Parts: sequence; structure tokens; C-alpha cells
Amino acid sequence: MKKPLILVTNDDGVHAPGIIALSKAMKSLEGAEVVVVAPDRERSGVGHALTMHRPLYCDELREGVYSINGTPTDCVVIAVKEILPRQPDLVISGINRGGNLGDDVTYSGTVAAALEGTLLGLPSIAVSLVAGSRFRYHDAGEVAVYIARLVLKRGLPEDTLLNVNVPNRPFGEITGVRITCQGKRTYDNAIQVVEDPHGRTHYWQGGGTPVWTKGTETDIHAVGEGYVSVTPLHRDLTNYDALGIIEDGWAVKGLLP
Repeated sequence: MKKPLILVTNDDGVHAPGIIALSKAMKSLEGAEVVVVAPDRERSGVGHALTMHRPLYCDELREGVYSINGTPTDCVVIAVKEILPRQPDLVISGINRGGNLGDDVTYSGTVAAALEGTLLGLPSIAVSLVAGSRFRYHDAGEVAVYIARLVLKRGLPEDTLLNVNVPNRPFGEITGVRITCQGKRTYDNAIQVVEDPHGRTHYWQGGGTPVWTKGTETDIHAVGEGYVSVTPLHRDLTNYDALGIIEDGWAVKGLLP
């Protein structure tokens, strides 16, 4: 039986403890062949950015571990198209240092890497650890193995990736797994206005006070209850319910030649 080939990537950088824990965990999957291709430094918050206006360089740090001076999306594209000996059976991104809940998925390089895998027609998972300190990466790695084994065995719906958020608990103390919808989370006071020593105003983005929209079926609620949240995300961003509403409301039928 052919061993599965697993591509591991992230947005925290190739030396981050989360990706080290994740790659080690993936090697326990039926003797899987694991290849790490990740950014050479932290690229958090870059979303689905693709580098197009400068050259990208790939360094093999050791056998099966590569760094690229680009984004998580760059890493997945180059890994699949140029580095790997064949199409991987799974793309898994993480373990992210901090959660990717609610609207955070639109900014997340971790989720974007899994999205790129999906765009390439590959089963893909993003894994994040919801914590601010004392990160339990080993326990999150055990969760990742559990989810990855199911995906390798049963597959995923077409054009769908999984966004997995793990509570920062010992594996045996996690309440369970919930299939969730994407919650809504925004931030108050997320921009800090500061003056430099020369009196020039500059801005720091990040932090702020999170504001959650209530909902018992959301990723945010599930993690708060001690569950692993597994949210299926779709590559198609079309709001199909709005098609008819806008078409009729704007009276655009037959408007254009």
C-alpha cells in the first residue's frame, strides 16, 4: 500500500514550534511521507497574497524541509508544482499560534494556504491553536492526526477545506469535536494612533477588544465550550441567495445589450 504524501506548511515560519509539532504528528499517520514547505519568516495576516513582482528562492534546510522567501500561498504553489515528487494526498497548514475564528479567516495566511491547496484540487486542512500563551502544540497535533486520518480515509466535499480550531487543553480534556459554521468577530480599538519622536503620526494595527456575534453553532462558541471546532469552508464566495434579489431589485434583466 502506497504511503500517503503530506505537505505541511504554515504562516508562522518554517522554524515555528507549531509546524515542528505538526510535521512530527503527521509522520505518525500510517508511516506517511511528510514534506515541509513554509515561509522563511513569519507571514501572519497576509491572507491569500501571491508574490508576483520579485523572485522567490527556495532553500532546503534539511531532508524534507524547505523554506521559501514568500507567502504561505507561494509555498503551496511551488511545493505542489516544483518540489514534491507527486501530488500530495493532503495539504495541512499550521499549527497556527492563536485561533483563526470568525472573520479572522479572511486575513489568515494559515487558512489561505489550505485554500490554495483546495484550489489545486487537493484535500486541505488549516489547524489553529486558540491560546495566547503556554501553547499546547503537542495536544493540538494529536487532534490534527485525528482529523487528517478521517480526511485521508473519507475525503472532503468538492471545493471544500476544513478550518480547525483547537482549545488549548490537554488532549484528554478536550470536550469533543463539533462541526460548526463560521462565526462573526470584529475588534474595537484595533488601530492605535501614535506619534513618533519627530511628531509624525503613525498607526499600529492589531490587538483591540474582540466583539463576538452570538450563536451556538459557531466556531467561536464551540471552542469556548472546550470543543474542537471544524468549519467546512467553500472556495466559492458567491452569495447565491442574493443573486435573484439583486437582479430583480436592480432591474438589471435585459439592461445590458
